[in-house]
Amino acid sequence: MRVLIVDDEPELCAQIALSLRQQSYTVDTAGDGASALERVCTEPYDLIVLDIMLPEKDGFNVLEELRAEGIKAPVLMLTARGEVENRIKGLDLGADDYLHKPFSMAELLARIRALLRRSHEAASPYLTVGAIRLDTNTRSVTLNNEPIQLTPKEFSVLEFLLYNRNRAISRFNLAEHVWGDAFDPFTMSNNIDVHIKNLRKKLEDQTGLVIVTVRGVGYMIRNEQT
Repeated sequence: MRVLIVDDEPELCAQIALSLRQQSYTVDTAGDGASALERVCTEPYDLIVLDIMLPEKDGFNVLEELRAEGIKAPVLMLTARGEVENRIKGLDLGADDYLHKPFSMAELLARIRALLRRSHEAASPYLTVGAIRLDTNTRSVTLNNEPIQLTPKEFSVLEFLLYNRNRAISRFNLAEHVWGDAFDPFTMSNNIDVHIKNLRKKLEDQTGLVIVTVRGVGYMIRNEQT
């Protein structure tokens, strides 16, 4: 996943970029509106984090030009302004979410994950790799057009890995997504390993699907054929 951060505060920009890179995102940065527009016109981005208060062109102007150019990447706006009028203006111009400064990095990462999930869901209800097709609407999985029976947790693990295909996902992030607040950190790692083992038994022997163990991190899903 490729993310562009647009903010004129160098320290904050660097902090956000570091946190995203630690989660295996590809990150570019821009310190003003003009540079942001130049980057977006030359590079495809999955998501844009856009501050409102920018030199030269403010965030509203940047957002308006992005949407006028047909760029549909989700935009998360950062603002120190809490007025309802500004939130309405940004949403009317095409913003997807707002986050007020100061914010916690954990909340920013959660908002980004949610926007990326919604973006994928809007694009297509299907996630495919090799001979596997996962339908996010019916919560069903087929292998070579034949149904595969997965438990609800196995489905959720597979779905999250497919959303993040070719990106290493930590056990913690998997647990947070699949079990939410209910997961026990003392048994988390073992539960995830068991579900991964079961998924491999059901899928890997019959398709090019590979769930790779990334030492010291967690898991990554990829297709041997690509």
